[in-house]
Amino acid sequence: MTTHSNQPTPVPANLLQRDKAVYINGSWHVGGGGPSHLAFVDPSKATTFATLIPGSVEQVALAAEAAARAFGAWRATTGAERARNLRAIASGLTKRKPDLVALQMLNNGKPRFEAEIDIDDAIATFEYYADLAEGIDGQQGQTVDLGDTALAGSTYFEPLGPVGLIVAWNFPMVTTAWKVAPALAAGCTAVLKPSEFTTLAELIYGDIASEIGLPPGVLNIVPGGADVGAALCTDRRIRKVSFTGSNATGSRVMAAAANRIVPVSLELGGKSPIIILEDADIDQAVEIASAGIFFNCGQMCSATSRLIVAASIADEFAAALVAKAKLIVVGGPDNPDAQMGPLTTREQFDKVTSVLNQARTDGLNCIAGGAADAALGGFFIQPTIYRDVPADHPVWRNEIFGPVLAIRSFRTVDEAVVLANGTDFGLAATVVGGDKDTAEAVARRIDAGHVWVNTPQLIFPNTAWGGFKASGIGRELGPWGLAAYLGVKHMTRAA
Repeated sequence: MTTHSNQPTPVPANLLQRDKAVYINGSWHVGGGGPSHLAFVDPSKATTFATLIPGSVEQVALAAEAAARAFGAWRATTGAERARNLRAIASGLTKRKPDLVALQMLNNGKPRFEAEIDIDDAIATFEYYADLAEGIDGQQGQTVDLGDTALAGSTYFEPLGPVGLIVAWNFPMVTTAWKVAPALAAGCTAVLKPSEFTTLAELIYGDIASEIGLPPGVLNIVPGGADVGAALCTDRRIRKVSFTGSNATGSRVMAAAANRIVPVSLELGGKSPIIILEDADIDQAVEIASAGIFFNCGQMCSATSRLIVAASIADEFAAALVAKAKLIVVGGPDNPDAQMGPLTTREQFDKVTSVLNQARTDGLNCIAGGAADAALGGFFIQPTIYRDVPADHPVWRNEIFGPVLAIRSFRTVDEAVVLANGTDFGLAATVVGGDKDTAEAVARRIDAGHVWVNTPQLIFPNTAWGGFKASGIGRELGPWGLAAYLGVKHMTRAA
């Protein structure tokens, strides 16, 4: 949808004032996790605009029980029935899009165009998995040739059961759609724990579930902090946990699942490279590199925060990229010209400013930005670029999750690939080059789950998402996302 204004619109009071914020078995309940409240902050002003009472550990158990009770009937529905529910959720999101965009702008500080992309992505995900749900029934009972005429074999795909879904704050509703849509399409029931920083947008899923008549217990939502997440991971009724977030928390999720021997999907951090080859178009490369690190204020696990550029064009490219960075309009949703908003949380703002301060102390070559944008108030950081960053420096090695780019140059393609792969992570990467075949050949050599070649970071519901090494376990999106919630059953019988 084309929008001609970046100005925020008021968020309806019913989306901000949630006396009952726990959704269990088709009904809303007052949170039992008091007396402390979850506070929701406008990051462009650093002010609280809403609070709610979180759920409790006891309510996690009630939600898990509701999901377990609902599983038998939900798994017995046809793929077509589940598809109708998924399309109804997509329609519910579409109907609420203006309000959800306004809420994203308020709670995450996103410019309007970024908030609109988020809602559109969530809608597209539910529509895509509705299509896949319709095809599940036709895949059941596929024949397997056993090489023995006395026996016959066939395969079936069974939903894993009630699942726990834990999502992050950088793309509210989007990463939730990536989990809820395939889980429900597969025939699983779910307990969702939204991020404690951006809960309000996620509660819309409960509103829509009630509105469309989704069977009670199929989707449950328990907001809260680490105690709620831990309870969800350890509840024995939960047969799989899917988590998006930091590596530190992901390791705890994995440990909890390991104690019960249940499967996990982990979408974790990244320190993704972007390689600019010698024959790259400078203007194109600048646009792709800028979007790869400054979109969503760099709060992307896929952010291409390590830029590796051919030495022969390094000076020209760096100058053009700095010029681009200085033109980026940093501002809150009330600035109609804003291209980059603030960091979403105070915690993240403090982390990034600490990194910038350490870089200054260490004498890194800062060619753009390098500080908080104090004049704006709120959690704003200047678009920041460091050049010739040592390969052992934290700015080069560690995920920062902010608009901070580190640059190194290379003389041979082999050197570029070594630099690109010299990280603990392997989520994403980008290659920009004039010769398509050469650029694709370089892309094939990079250890990453998703590589873009001569294009910005576009993610479609039918493509795979996930990484190698410390970037996680498993894949979301595409048919692989659906398979993550299905178990394979083989049947061998007398012919």
